[in-house]
Amino acid sequence: MDAIFSRAELLLGKEAMERLSCLRVIIFGVGGVGSWCAESLVRSGIRRLTIVDMDRVDVTNINRQMMATTQTVGQVKVEALRERLLAINPEAEITALQQVYCEATADDFALDSYDYIVDAIDSLKDKALLLLRGSESCARLFSSMGAALKLDPTRIRVADFWKVEGDPLARTLRKRFKACEQKPHFQCVYSDERIEPHGEGKGSVVHITAVFGFTLAALVVQDAIKVKSEK
Repeated sequence: MDAIFSRAELLLGKEAMERLSCLRVIIFGVGGVGSWCAESLVRSGIRRLTIVDMDRVDVTNINRQMMATTQTVGQVKVEALRERLLAINPEAEITALQQVYCEATADDFALDSYDYIVDAIDSLKDKALLLLRGSESCARLFSSMGAALKLDPTRIRVADFWKVEGDPLARTLRKRFKACEQKPHFQCVYSDERIEPHGEGKGSVVHITAVFGFTLAALVVQDAIKVKSEK
């Protein structure tokens, strides 16, 4: 397997690659954002990854979700994604959980046993719960804000949750946390862009959702190896 990661090792070094291979990471939500985050992490040398999602692949997922194809429609998302990730690195330990993270199931997840938690949940209530519990755990937490109604990838940013600007989801979550007198801190991937939809619902495209996912993966890798790019 060393040859697979040889180019990454040239950039990061052997010690960093060994560090990445030992990490335990869990991703909640493997849709348009989470699926690309998972792929990026495994291609970067993460070997111990847990993926959590309740849904099955739908034909409407094909435009933006990594494992969604005409051949996988109807399959359990985490199982289809697991198959893809093992095709990249057969030695990876991919735990696929077809579950939803919510108040009834939250205690089933030992968040303290992970080094990193990635939040890519769509449900507001469940997302808020994960952000509160994740920020109180021993793990490092990174979260995706809304990736729908965006077209310009150059407007995707990273900031502390309380400093995110122009994102309706972050604004709603902050109101919820303030009402409960709670102030969790974690880094977010977000965009301040908003495109008016041509119909009902929130449309999204892969060149946005994938960049959100890749950025979340970058936050994990950079934090784990403590490397910052020169400016």
